[in-house]
Amino acid sequence: MSNSVYDFTCHTTGGAEKPLSDYQGKVLLVVNTASKCGFTPQFAGLEEMYEKYQGKGLEILGFPCNQFGKQDPGSNDEITEFCQLNYGVSFPMFGKIEVNGGGTDPLFKHLKKEAPGALGTQRIKWNFTKFLIDGEGKVVKRYAPTVKPKDIEKDVSKLLA
Repeated sequence: MSNSVYDFTCHTTGGAEKPLSDYQGKVLLVVNTASKCGFTPQFAGLEEMYEKYQGKGLEILGFPCNQFGKQDPGSNDEITEFCQLNYGVSFPMFGKIEVNGGGTDPLFKHLKKEAPGALGTQRIKWNFTKFLIDGEGKVVKRYAPTVKPKDIEKDVSKLLA
């Protein structure tokens, strides 16, 4: 049984395998994203946080998901281009995944188990659910889609201190 997000390998937008151990020692914010969602403007806040804290050890990892209202129907390339053109996203975006159901990505199975949502539910409620991971690879906290990136900043800066 894995205790660390560093034990997982995910796929980049191009399909290559990317071991999360590459981020060992970093504070991570893992987000399931969508380009056609009411929360999509959070990309701007995430990018702002990334620019502010990346040099201090923060990595934000975006995982597009089309499971909620089919709000990310594009290909990995289209999603990446959208994020870069519209929000200047420079943090790593990964290949499209599923976060609920039988096809749930193993990383998200782990995140949901380590940080269940309200009333202990493991389901992801919507796009832009965020998971904060410390420099040891342990899940510290789960944030609802409605929580804006700026409202997570104090937790991030505490872990970076």
